Amino acid sequence: MTSRLNNNRLRVAVLGFALWAFGFVAALDRAYPPALERYEDISKLVVDENGALLRGFLSRDDKWRLITKAQDVDPAYLDLLVAIEDQRFMSHLGVDPLAVARAAWQWISHGRIISGASTLTMQTARLLEPRPRNLKNKVIEMARAVQLERHFDKREILSIYLTLAPFGGNLEGARAASLSYFGKEPQHLTRGQAALLVALPQSPESRRPDRHPARALIARDAVLQRALGQGALTRVQRREAGQESVPGLRRAFPFHAPRLARRLKNQTTENIIHTTLDGALQSALETFVQREVRWADDGASIAVVVVENETWNVKAHLGGADFWAPQGQLDLIRAFRSPGSALKPFLYGLAFDDLTLHPLTLIEDRPMVFGDYAPQNFDKSFQGSVTIEQALRQSLNVPAVQVLDRIGPVRLASSLTQAGAILSFAKSGAAPSLPLALGGVGIRLFDLTALYVGLANGGEMRRLRLTPQDEFVSSRRIFSRAAAWYVTDILKDSAMPDGWAQRAGIAAKRAIAFKTGTSYGFRDAWSVGYSGAYTVGVWVGRADGSARPGHFGRNTAAPLLLKVFDLLPDERRDFLSPPDNIIRVNDRRELPVGMQVFQPRARNAPRTSREAALPAPVIKFPGNGVAVALPGEKEGFVLALKAVGGAQPLRWMVNGALLPPAPFLESTYWRPAGLGYADVMVVDAYGRSARSHVRLIAPR
Repeated sequence: MTSRLNNNRLRVAVLGFALWAFGFVAALDRAYPPALERYEDISKLVVDENGALLRGFLSRDDKWRLITKAQDVDPAYLDLLVAIEDQRFMSHLGVDPLAVARAAWQWISHGRIISGASTLTMQTARLLEPRPRNLKNKVIEMARAVQLERHFDKREILSIYLTLAPFGGNLEGARAASLSYFGKEPQHLTRGQAALLVALPQSPESRRPDRHPARALIARDAVLQRALGQGALTRVQRREAGQESVPGLRRAFPFHAPRLARRLKNQTTENIIHTTLDGALQSALETFVQREVRWADDGASIAVVVVENETWNVKAHLGGADFWAPQGQLDLIRAFRSPGSALKPFLYGLAFDDLTLHPLTLIEDRPMVFGDYAPQNFDKSFQGSVTIEQALRQSLNVPAVQVLDRIGPVRLASSLTQAGAILSFAKSGAAPSLPLALGGVGIRLFDLTALYVGLANGGEMRRLRLTPQDEFVSSRRIFSRAAAWYVTDILKDSAMPDGWAQRAGIAAKRAIAFKTGTSYGFRDAWSVGYSGAYTVGVWVGRADGSARPGHFGRNTAAPLLLKVFDLLPDERRDFLSPPDNIIRVNDRRELPVGMQVFQPRARNAPRTSREAALPAPVIKFPGNGVAVALPGEKEGFVLALKAVGGAQPLRWMVNGALLPPAPFLESTYWRPAGLGYADVMVVDAYGRSARSHVRLIAPR
């Protein structure tokens, strides 16, 4: 009885001690949690759409410490690491009792340390909290290793080790070492490379292959020999790995899109910043621009943006030719510069929407004065009467100013701003004026390219996306699909730069609609163009904005634009098809009278008092937004279209198709083809118009 009572007391005492010990350990764990500060102070990385590194940044303590997960490295490397450093890693709890007992016996027997007992978990604890190597700190290291095993699983512990292990100089982590010594990610390592990465952390400075290649080779071969002895390698694998050379230099880390990467890094606290860029295209573009800029002997630089039209994703971003040149760190994609004639497509697009113009409308290109402003063409000559498509295609200045005078500079500036562009005027608060047509405003290449992406997408504008997290904002329409199609149809036949007219391959690979621009004083040369799938914006000039006489958009930027398109993948997406409501005519004389010849605003006054009293036309039937029932049983049903006001003669259009001249002054008849929606428009002799959007339904 007494013995049983004593046994119960002993059990209670043991249980109590165990509970106390557990509580004591738990309290210590809370008071001294794992020190993860070094693991959290890692290099920020900017990566492309596939996760490939574009540019990295040093940690706060100036290390290349790239986060490296166990799944990020070659499994053969992990197998070799465990075989050499800690064979029982997957089974022990942070400390390997067998290894400790072996090391202690060897120490006692030989009076010195023969082999260590550090597990990979203990090494990880030491990497998290570096301390001098002595017995006291070894005990602390063991305790921390046990603590790490309580907090993390084996793969997480491996990830910490793979991120913090030293590899010489300021390289920490297997990914940093693989990129620097082998020039590749660590997912696919040869056995020789894997063995070198196992050997280096044991003595990283004395074995650095870029400084001590002979020592690195000996250390690597020792790892291979041990692996052979442990059965981790076959003799054939050992022989093949031993024939590999060790790298004799340290490669630079990837350094692509450096200006964009810096800006994104400063805008976020994320350690890995994903972008929409295509790393291969970015690298090819940088190589191309570095080659091309050598032809410029006056300090010029080049900026390029490439956008995927369908997604609005920026696929390549080059803010300058040489990051290390004087002023090379300026992001010229975001610099405000005068676009010259590159805004002309948008003022014509607005006029197309107003039915003020059609591509076949005639306009005068002759000397004109607008107040104290007398624009001239680039070549100082005048063409006389030209069509609108000729005026835009040849980038004539006087016609553009006339059209802007008609639609209004404030309206153009407002439309561009609402489309997302940021405009910078010479004087703060200055109102937009007629020089806006010829580049009298500052705009960024980034925004100008976005406007042209909108043209490629039928007049719908969105923000360009640089990261997958960028909000895909709802679209804002700058003008109709019909207006965008007119502009595209004109620009796709723009004259090639000198020497390019017969160049094979361009027309076969893709059609390109493009426009050039040159700022006042030859400071900036622009070319922006789009195909069905991509839009490319190119700027050429000096970072300080000084003049480059003789360099203009057509001879400087346009050739670069066409060459950049040659770098892009083949595409299947063509230009948008023409919408139903474009005005299809073969001759301008088929247009409404008010659209046949453009009348400048100063000459747009009616010629008689009676005409002056006439209001703009208004459609009386069918009214805007109404539903009209069509009697389906009657073949050849016609619908009367009626309007009031306007200067005669009136011309009617349905879905962009001109109807025959009206049999009556204010009315005509239209034969619908079937049910659905229809755009009904009437235009008077002065180009004033009215529009109704109606729905044709079956009778109830």
